Amino acid sequence: MNKWAELVARNPDHSRWYIERFRTMAREGVDLSGEARLIDAMLPRGSRVLDAGCGPGRVGGYLHRAGHQVVGVDIDPVLIQAAEEDHPGPRWLVGDLVELDLPAQGITDGFDAIVCAGNVMTFLAPNTHRRVLERMRTHLRDGGRIVIGFGAGRGYTFQEFLADVEAAGLVPDVLLSTWDLRPFKEDSDFLVAILSPAT
Repeated sequence: MNKWAELVARNPDHSRWYIERFRTMAREGVDLSGEARLIDAMLPRGSRVLDAGCGPGRVGGYLHRAGHQVVGVDIDPVLIQAAEEDHPGPRWLVGDLVELDLPAQGITDGFDAIVCAGNVMTFLAPNTHRRVLERMRTHLRDGGRIVIGFGAGRGYTFQEFLADVEAAGLVPDVLLSTWDLRPFKEDSDFLVAILSPAT
């Protein structure tokens, strides 16, 4: 089972707590847009962006306001409802990244960038990481890239991730240790990977 779904099953108020946590930080002026600024810097204005595991929409919402065409997908309908309320404009969809098939929902154009922030990869059900990477790859336009960030010590090692990246037909273009472009090192406790399809 997806680990986020497990959290919600154990505590039905977890999603609402998560939403309010980020709403409070936004009201307090905390910078919540670092991931989105990196994605924006990679793209020409008006690009198509998929926010994979979008949660309550903070990354996709910023990118929409910056002038991009955004679709967000998350497994949690409570988070999707919050995204619709707080960040109108993008198309927000309830869906499981393991079964990602946007053309079946009428979204036939590929994406220039797919962003997967917020430790989403570590919330996936065991043994589904490679499948999710494969599904992301199939949704890219030619020249498109996938950007994934997650922390260490969450049950999915960086080595396992990089093996899954290769098996999914992707290659790392750049590995960073933060969303503000610090280089990745062997002792880094966070990974931001910019990936392209293997040629």
